[in-house]
Amino acid sequence: MRLLRYLVRLPMLAWHVFVDLPVALLLMAPPLGRIATAEGSLYHRTVRWWSGGLLRVFGMRVRRIGQPMAGAVMFVANHVSWVDIVALHSQRMMGFVAKREIAGWPVVGWLASRAETIYHQRGSQESLGGVLHEMLARLRDGRAVGVFPEGRTRDGREVGPFHARIFLAAVEAGVPVQPVALRYGEGGNAQTVVAFQPGESFFGNFLRLLGEPARPVEVVFLEPILPGDADGRRRIAEAARERIVAAMTR
Repeated sequence: MRLLRYLVRLPMLAWHVFVDLPVALLLMAPPLGRIATAEGSLYHRTVRWWSGGLLRVFGMRVRRIGQPMAGAVMFVANHVSWVDIVALHSQRMMGFVAKREIAGWPVVGWLASRAETIYHQRGSQESLGGVLHEMLARLRDGRAVGVFPEGRTRDGREVGPFHARIFLAAVEAGVPVQPVALRYGEGGNAQTVVAFQPGESFFGNFLRLLGEPARPVEVVFLEPILPGDADGRRRIAEAARERIVAAMTR
């Protein structure tokens, strides 16, 4: 069955990259990209369309539970794979904070760069300071940002601790934080399948997932933490993690 799935999906992937991608570039370029639609600009809507199409190539069908907030908001989610960014972008445009290496990944790196990703050099305090400054500027400008507060991908068995410092931008901008639980498979029973395996590269994970059985991807937008609901960035980090963990075990 895996061979059959490759025979079906590889042509679908080629179509999405060599046909849909040029169309997406055209729609995102000015002046078309600036056209306002009922769901935001045509630029943002195109990112969501292309992201959803990429998930379908992999046999992943998105189920959205809850509603993403509009306007300036910090979205925070659990992190197991590169698929997380695509799943979130299929529902809401947000500028992600991501490691700099992602920019060089085929297909996903292109999408991340076009989707206003804020790149961070791991281990660099100077880079982190620049990331926080850019996040704050975007939030004050009324735009959304997305972060993975665990700081790295996990094996899918648990949600790691959330780093509180990344929430500083939301505190200083006075904007809500909306936790999002990403569940792969029915009720999250495929977290460990989608996650990077020990020693697995991006390309290895990409190719392996292309041959996996079709499964749902549940993007669960949880109750937001509004300004004043929690005192300080550490308490916001704890509350966000608690809500995601509860949604993952539900």
